[in-house]
This record gives sequence, structure tokens and C-alpha cells, in this order.
Amino acid sequence: MPDRYVERAQVLAEALPYIQKYYGKTVVVKYGGNAMISAELRESVISDIILLHLVGIRVVVVHGGGPEISAMLKRIGKEPRFVDGLRYTDRETMEVVQQVLCGKVNKDLTATLNGKGGRALGLCGMDAGLLQAKALDEKYGLVGEIVRVDPAAVEDALAGGYIPVISTVAQGIDGEMAYNVNADTAAAKLAVALGAEKLILLTDVRGLMRDPADESTLLPVVELSAVPGLVKDGVITGGMIPKVDCCVEAVRSGVERAHILDGRIPHAILIEMLSDEGVGTMLVN
Repeated sequence: MPDRYVERAQVLAEALPYIQKYYGKTVVVKYGGNAMISAELRESVISDIILLHLVGIRVVVVHGGGPEISAMLKRIGKEPRFVDGLRYTDRETMEVVQQVLCGKVNKDLTATLNGKGGRALGLCGMDAGLLQAKALDEKYGLVGEIVRVDPAAVEDALAGGYIPVISTVAQGIDGEMAYNVNADTAAAKLAVALGAEKLILLTDVRGLMRDPADESTLLPVVELSAVPGLVKDGVITGGMIPKVDCCVEAVRSGVERAHILDGRIPHAILIEMLSDEGVGTMLVN
């Protein structure tokens, strides 16, 4: 018998205890970055999500869509603008955000999952008051801070055997408007509200590294108590700070583990969840 068949069987056997461990548990995946843009990586993420779903793991997908929003703004002759790293969102930009995220990106992703054999259901953060927010700061325009999550619609979708796919536009509680909210934050707060076992943030970096230029310095496991020291030492800097903050909040609030994974690695989700290897950085309490 060819060795490759034995290797495949070993891989499946290795996955069994993990499938048993996570069967019936909820996992929230924040999907964005290169994994959304690259066709090859998109294919691997989609297949990972469907496989987890088919073996009985309750998968919830929360997605961004920054590049698509910027492309649409440029198409209508509006230059994207950022303040402190956040997209400045005036009313015209908010209309584009809502159309792109709740419309095209959400429905394209839902259709792709369904076309590959999944059973996905697209939801917007405004549906059934799923994500509720207030203005973060007037200098950002219609950028919101999530103040409440009502996971009932997501729970209903999961109970019905669907993969919920959620776009991060929130219902305003301080007026009749929608807010643009950070997808990492939305994923973390939803994971807490659902009592999720895991929160997975797909990013464009290997994970937390002591030396950002050297992937061999990857920190595979970080305890929450070590985070302030890593910030002080400059290990956690820039755009990684809010991602780590989301993970810390989620784990402190009851999520068992949070993972920052490199979405550029094909099948990173499966490697992390169903193998002894693991990739990226795991944050634990």
C-alpha cells in the first residue's frame, strides 16, 4: 500500500479526538485580510469551515471587507480616509459600507459556502438587533462602539443547522442610523455572547513574534497575565494591539481560547483545530 494512503489515514486518526472534543461546540471565525482576497486562500478557508460544520462543530463566520469598500469608494470618486487607523465614515461612506458589507460581500460569501456544499445563512449586524452600537467619537464619523449583542438570531440559525455569516454593520441605539464597527471587536463580543469555545482571528501575520522580522520567534501560547509585559517590551505593537485586546476581552469573559492565525497559510483553521501541530498564537487565561 502506498505510504501516502497511510499518511492520510494517520491525519484522519489524529483529527478524531479533536472532532470529539469540539463536537457541538461553537467556534467564531473572523474572516478577512489576504484570506478574503486570494482565490486560493479563500478556497481553503471555505473548505475548512464546511468541514468543521459537517463534523458537527457550530461555526459562525464574521467578515470584514475593507478592500472592497475602498474599491467602491474610489469607483464613485471618493477617496478613502482614515483617522487613527479607523476608516472615517461620513454618511455617504456609510451607505457604501452598508451596501458592500451587508450586500455584495456577505451574499457572495454565503453563496460560495452554499455552492461548496455548506448550508450558510447571511446576516447583517442590524438584523434582529444582533449588533447594537453608539458613536465611538465624532472625529471618526459613523464608526460605532458595540454596546450590546443579541445573539438570538445566530443561535436560531445554528439550531437550524446553518453556518451564520455576519457582516459588521451595527444598529445605532443613539439615533436611527447604522454604524460601521470593527470586525475583530464584533467577532470577540459575539463569541462571548454565544458562549463560544474558540475565537479565531485570521490575519496577515504569522502571529505574535518576539521579533516581527523572524518567524522562528513566534509565541505559540500567551497567557493573559503576560500581555501587559509584551506591550511594554514592544512585542505587541501597532495594529496587533487591538487584535490582542479583543482576544483578551473574549477569554476574560468566558471564551475558552482565542487564536491569532496567519490566514495566508492554506487550511490554517484545520491545522489549528484538528491537529497536534497548531499554528499562530493562542491566548489563554
